[in-house]
Amino acid sequence: MTGTAPGPGVAGLFAAVRLIPVITLQDAAQAGPLADALKAGGLPCAEVTLRTDAAEEAVRIMSQDPDMLVGAGTVLGEDQAERAIGAGARFIVTPGLRGRVMRACQDRSVPVIPGAVTATEIGTALDDGVRVVKFFPAATMGGPAALRALAGPFPMMRFIPTGGVTAGNMADYLRLSCVLAVGGSWVVAPDLLASGNYAEVTRLAKQAVSLAGGA
Repeated sequence: MTGTAPGPGVAGLFAAVRLIPVITLQDAAQAGPLADALKAGGLPCAEVTLRTDAAEEAVRIMSQDPDMLVGAGTVLGEDQAERAIGAGARFIVTPGLRGRVMRACQDRSVPVIPGAVTATEIGTALDDGVRVVKFFPAATMGGPAALRALAGPFPMMRFIPTGGVTAGNMADYLRLSCVLAVGGSWVVAPDLLASGNYAEVTRLAKQAVSLAGGA
């Protein structure tokens, strides 16, 4: 099997913004205003996790915005991948190595970013043609020090650490040349979504973009 790596457009945007907001939406009606808030803050991308009943419709709504790059995360099965792609997801993220999901994405020429946190998993992803993996959960799997060590024998691999990444430590990850971008949920925290505080989402997005640029 040959995996589908992020294409120039997807990887290029990740490399430019350095942060992928990870979103869990309970109400699809929030998708449009949230996309506007993220764009206003300089983050025209989002990973919508498929953890709620509203997620698929949220992907559909956000993907209709030509200025947003929207993907689906927490994709565990081939059927989920197919539905997410049908809803407009332009990239797929899995928490671990999922062969059927990778094949489904390959068949549809949709970039897939599988989770890999050990040398064995990274090597397996490499064998499948993958060059970008999600390092998850980053904080509990050793953080920047673990990534630095893993990058040594895999210089061709780029990582997107997610899980425990915050405004306070994102620069520690982004300073590593092996890191393409980080994934974080603090910009779109559940309490901000629950209160509809999109202005704060924009403020946090701007702050994150500034921190990423400094790193």
